[in-house]
Amino acid sequence: MEQWQIDFEWLRVRHFVKRRFGKRKLPDMQTILFLVGLQELGQMREGFEKEEKQDLIQLGAMSVLATKGYYQKMTRDPEGWPVYNIVKAPPKMELTDQTVLLKECVVRYFLDNGILEEE
Repeated sequence: MEQWQIDFEWLRVRHFVKRRFGKRKLPDMQTILFLVGLQELGQMREGFEKEEKQDLIQLGAMSVLATKGYYQKMTRDPEGWPVYNIVKAPPKMELTDQTVLLKECVVRYFLDNGILEEE
């Protein structure tokens, strides 16, 4: 995807999430990764601990990076959390490039899972 396409689709994802959850502000990357983590966990409940919230963001990141082949979902642990194995390490890059990679992967995750329709 070209940079303008990534930016456009990323904005579509943010607006979709904003509308879906009835929020006033557009969600940031951490919020979206948290929601992807919840989706992958498949367990909705109130009151996640701070560490669990961080784990959900990490789970969301691994889930979206799997769209580029960096991770692969293997199984679930005894508590029901998905377990990912690293297939190849993401390349070392500047923070801005990491953000672009994550945006592209989030967009691909939303499209591949039928959450956002491809135009």
